Amino acid sequence: MSNNKIEAGSVFPSIPVRSLNGAIDDIGMIKGNAEWKMVVVYRGQHCPLCTKYLNKLEGYLERLADIGIEVAAVSGDSKEQLEAHLEKLNVTVPVYYGLTVEQMQELGLYVSNPRSEQETDHPFPEPGLFVINADHQVQLVDISNGPFARPELEALTSGLEFIKNPDNNYPIRGTHKAA
Repeated sequence: MSNNKIEAGSVFPSIPVRSLNGAIDDIGMIKGNAEWKMVVVYRGQHCPLCTKYLNKLEGYLERLADIGIEVAAVSGDSKEQLEAHLEKLNVTVPVYYGLTVEQMQELGLYVSNPRSEQETDHPFPEPGLFVINADHQVQLVDISNGPFARPELEALTSGLEFIKNPDNNYPIRGTHKAA
């Protein structure tokens, strides 16, 4: 499997996915009044750690909105799987479905096959988190190959508050190119 990671500072690609009402949205595009966007990629409804993470994320949405960051979540699940998952989720963040394996690879995500039909019925993405700035560049990226390693939400939110403070003039990190 090819895994091309998204580079910090690069333009976030167009990734069309579906909302529950069937509309196709580009997951990286800002839909509200925010300046930035956070895209949380989760494994799917079969993952209890993803459910816990998304429910915990809900408690940070107000702080993120206060600094101009809109949040959305997406998985490779089907519409039916997302509907079943929403019964366990207590979130207001928009949650999308239908991320394809090709899109997962375009985002540089690790992709796993299910261990059994009881887990799920399709290849799924391992966790990823992208923060896209006002220039549509990847400001922050976190990609994991398993559900146990993800950004801690308090540290992430505090860090984004620091980055977004104009007094700090904080650049996109990790952009050094070897000569």
